[in-house]
Amino acid sequence: MAGNKKAATAPNALQVQLEKEQTQAEAVARIALLPSVNGALVMQSYLGNVGGSEADINALVAGLADSCKDVKGGDLATMEAMLISQATALQAIFTSLAMRAKTQTQQRNLEAFLGLALKAQAQSRATISALVDLKYPRQATFVKQANIANGPQQVNNGAIEQKDSHARQLQTEQNKLLEGGYVTGTQRMDSREAQTAERSDPAVEAVGKVHRAKKSRRQGGGIG
Repeated sequence: MAGNKKAATAPNALQVQLEKEQTQAEAVARIALLPSVNGALVMQSYLGNVGGSEADINALVAGLADSCKDVKGGDLATMEAMLISQATALQAIFTSLAMRAKTQTQQRNLEAFLGLALKAQAQSRATISALVDLKYPRQATFVKQANIANGPQQVNNGAIEQKDSHARQLQTEQNKLLEGGYVTGTQRMDSREAQTAERSDPAVEAVGKVHRAKKSRRQGGGIG
């Protein structure tokens, strides 16, 4: 009985139960991993001024554990109520900030209050969207293509897709040639550009130099 009274007067004292062949440190480490304990610790730090006194940590842990069991069993009533409450609270924050923004005389303060108001409004809308998704889950729709042909016709989507893939591959290769400089607009369109002879056959080039025809001088064009 004395232990129970002491526990009741110590809201911050988290009760730890030791299992068989388990040390105190191991027991504390085990409960520190429990989501209900983590959530209760955070809630206790923020809910201390709600009722004028600190909330009992063990009661918070027990309540969160019950909520986790309900959700695991498929009962989402608590989650739905939570989302509704949050959306309504965010709407109240939006209203308060928007009204304060209207009374500001400086542009900087007006933008600050109005920006916070719009953020609260966006969070309220997101919370409502989450509530709708929780209440009415979206279902994926798969539409199977129906191939209908009259008479002896045959529709072969595989062949069409293969032909399109081959055409795209040819177009890609042509683009690579154009981008790589193998085929340029000057080479295709401008025939006036001088072409450089390739030195693929040195022997033929040498013969051409030896037997090259000499230019005849114009009559009377010399300087005496």
